[in-house]
Amino acid sequence: MWKPDRHAKKPLYQQIAEHIEQRILLGELPPGSLLTSERKLAGQLGVNRSTVVQAYEDLRASGIIESATGSGTRVSARKWGMAPRATPNWNRYTEGGVFLPNLPFMRRIREGLQTGLPFINFASGELAPDLSPNEAIRSLLKEMPFEEPLGYGDPQGFAPLRAALSGFLKERRGIAATDESILVTSGSQQSLFLITQCLLNPGDAIGIENPSYCYSLPMFQSAGLRLFGLPVDRDGVQEGDIRELHRQHRIKMVFLNPNFQNPTGTVMSEQRKTGILTCCEELGIPIVEDDPFSLTAMEGTAPSPLKMLDRSGTVLYIGSLSKIAASGLRIGWMAAPQTVIKRLSDARQQMDFGLSIFPQWIASQLLLSGRLSPYLQNLQERLLYRRDILASALDKSLSGMIEFHLPKGGLNLWGKIHEPVNDFRLLENGMKQGVLFVPGSVYGSEPGYVRLTYARPALDELEPGAGRFSEALRLTLSGR
Repeated sequence: MWKPDRHAKKPLYQQIAEHIEQRILLGELPPGSLLTSERKLAGQLGVNRSTVVQAYEDLRASGIIESATGSGTRVSARKWGMAPRATPNWNRYTEGGVFLPNLPFMRRIREGLQTGLPFINFASGELAPDLSPNEAIRSLLKEMPFEEPLGYGDPQGFAPLRAALSGFLKERRGIAATDESILVTSGSQQSLFLITQCLLNPGDAIGIENPSYCYSLPMFQSAGLRLFGLPVDRDGVQEGDIRELHRQHRIKMVFLNPNFQNPTGTVMSEQRKTGILTCCEELGIPIVEDDPFSLTAMEGTAPSPLKMLDRSGTVLYIGSLSKIAASGLRIGWMAAPQTVIKRLSDARQQMDFGLSIFPQWIASQLLLSGRLSPYLQNLQERLLYRRDILASALDKSLSGMIEFHLPKGGLNLWGKIHEPVNDFRLLENGMKQGVLFVPGSVYGSEPGYVRLTYARPALDELEPGAGRFSEALRLTLSGR
């Protein structure tokens, strides 16, 4: 983010005014655009509010911006020296389209991250940099010369990577999948996007867990789908709820995250897995199984996936390296019947001609090198250590105010606050205290739940972060 140069001879307010004017003239801020409030911009730029006030005054005097009580400060409809017709009405365009914007809570969290302020980040569901296999990847790059062509690749995915994934899924997840039944994607969300766009139609009803990560993804509503919740208890969703949704709404597909479910950390019982698979086979309903966390199992063997039990091609299985290795590699996969893979590969080619060959090559070498197994064992131990530090810190600072069960895998703690709480006010108070987290209502739950990611903050931030969250909760409950 741009910031004024404190060592320059030009006054700070003048630098700010000129920067905003340049953005307006370049069309980045079209006529009618709402500008950041004086107080908020001052915080983002690290200057006094009076400095921003003076910058805005200069721009108002030039006729470049205008303010109105109750509607904030906006770029003038008629900018000095420019005809109004020179710039399209981008505000109108951005309000259109079929792809909906992120939820307000998620946009607010992203705004916080973009300020560059030193937040303790319990919101981002990814591994901290020191938890990723950086050293293993650096060693691979030194040992193995990259000699692959850099042209467009197979939209289904780099063939050696698909072969490596076939072996990986068989060994680590008990899933028999040939390389022809695997599609490489840029992550689980792209897999979900392709499914919603290519296998379902506007108006179709689907069943999703409640609470569920799916509720935080507007892509389902963008596709015109009707979402119906399946309650999640300590053993996951229940077969009877699926049958009832099918009876009432003729649901076309079920989206499940059975192992270390996001956000609750629940593991579906083996009995329910068997019953739900049998139920969906009888009803002819496909299951989309999102399985990003199984290999983070901290205690014992990773729970089995639904796909391992599938003998009829009912389950579309989604996984990725994002939660178990490196989100920046952007490597995910889908194991599904070949007819589905071919359809989605065709759509993938229309979108981007396939993923870059370089991260696919790195991922294939990582899977084949034997380095992943010891890395995963170390990761599981370190996640367990982090989980216990955060849980202990929350117990100490919020005893009797919040409850949670300790997940045996995954990256998150899911907590229930005992007293009624306003989620938006809680988030705002958290940001004032310098801590970010995700209110539970983002995932479809009622207010009063919260998801805290223990994998993303630095290790020495876990205890201070718990303290900051505790202070934010106390402020919110006191009505401030």
